Amino acid sequence: MTLDPLPETDLTRHRRLRDQGSLDRADLEAILDAGFVCHLGVVVEGRPLVVPTVYGRHERQLYLHGSVASRSLAGGAPVCVTVTHVDGLVLARSVFEHGVNYRSAVIHGVARKVTDPEEKLAGLRRLTEHATPGQWSYARAPSRKELAATTLLALPLEEASVKIRTGAPDDGDGPDAQLGLWAGVLPLTSAWGAPVPDPLLPQETPVPPHIARREGTRHV
Repeated sequence: MTLDPLPETDLTRHRRLRDQGSLDRADLEAILDAGFVCHLGVVVEGRPLVVPTVYGRHERQLYLHGSVASRSLAGGAPVCVTVTHVDGLVLARSVFEHGVNYRSAVIHGVARKVTDPEEKLAGLRRLTEHATPGQWSYARAPSRKELAATTLLALPLEEASVKIRTGAPDDGDGPDAQLGLWAGVLPLTSAWGAPVPDPLLPQETPVPPHIARREGTRHV
């Protein structure tokens, strides 16, 4: 199935490094699916506030959650959400040409506070499964009191700016190529380590398969 492209708006138009920009919705979804922590930017009492929070994607909607006491999760106001993955340092022959190989998404929109109990529960399940597939059915479901203490926002994935940079330094065919200096990419990868049990956990409690099988796998 071919996805419709992302719309180009005043907020999402690529004005610099246009060759790194993408209007492919599949690129946006891949960037979001590869992570689970975003930075949520809002204006609170006239001042900008950017906070890290976990998220989960369901089709063309992003769910973000936090405490009901959080000023950043009021809902009903314009927000900006960013997700970035660093894939490596681009080390050129000159400092000016240094850079970063990365994948980033910047999403604009008006976040809606989820009040419907069924959607709220479904959204929290999506958020949990996004970070750790299989965990929702393994752990205890939230109680009514816990749900009341949790705020869930829904943000449509309709206005977004995507940029991706890959490859070697850009000065390989310039005058600095004659300097005899090493240049290239220093890749950055991350992987899940061995599960560390809670010190208060009975020793005979096994690690569930959905967690154990992630050991050694790449994070993004």
